[in-house]
Amino acid sequence: MSVTLRKASARGHANHGWLDSHHTFSFGNYHDSAQMGFGPLRVINEDRVAPGAGFDTHGHRDMEILSYVIEGALEHKDSIGTGSVIRPGDLQVMSAGSGIRHSEFNHSKIDPVHFLQVWIVPEKTGLPPGYQQQNFPTDAGLRLIGSPDGRDGSLVIHANVGVYAGVLGAKEVVTQPIAAGRRAWVQIVRGELRVNGQAVAAGDGVAVEGESELVVRSEAAGSEVIVFDLP
Repeated sequence: MSVTLRKASARGHANHGWLDSHHTFSFGNYHDSAQMGFGPLRVINEDRVAPGAGFDTHGHRDMEILSYVIEGALEHKDSIGTGSVIRPGDLQVMSAGSGIRHSEFNHSKIDPVHFLQVWIVPEKTGLPPGYQQQNFPTDAGLRLIGSPDGRDGSLVIHANVGVYAGVLGAKEVVTQPIAAGRRAWVQIVRGELRVNGQAVAAGDGVAVEGESELVVRSEAAGSEVIVFDLP
């Protein structure tokens, strides 16, 4: 049994002026052979993009790419004809599959946008590319927002992964079982919490292995987490 903390300050960092990015796992010019992902969870980047700036059109293949906006608004356009603006409370899932090209820009010319981009390795390659977006109200507790079968109104992710998110009140405690043979990664979006007794803060990640349940306690009102249920 183990609860392993990945401190925000230990992440990789790249500042390109228009983009300030922190990498939980190896990405771009940041490489750490001990931080290559966690099961099919391959990338968690915390990005801040300057007003009016963004990622020009580029391609992806065989990856499930999730965008989760913390503050501001992110504009998306892609080669399958999708165009949208992603705001706090929204989850975007782009299935790159056999190939997709897209761009992402700060929708505002005045305010920065702050978001998480998550890459998950799909179970099958060469799938048709696709796009989904949905708003999930920040109810108390953890809510399923992504799953292999789209159950409970979640978006479909082509991997054996469950994604949960929640904004918790002060001293609120949520528990979630971890099935035998499964593990969890908890990413702290904002606030201060305890994950199975481990104190954590914004930007931290926690790997939970060999435990039968996940126990998340908020130490401050408005603390926000994303939980990945992984094989």
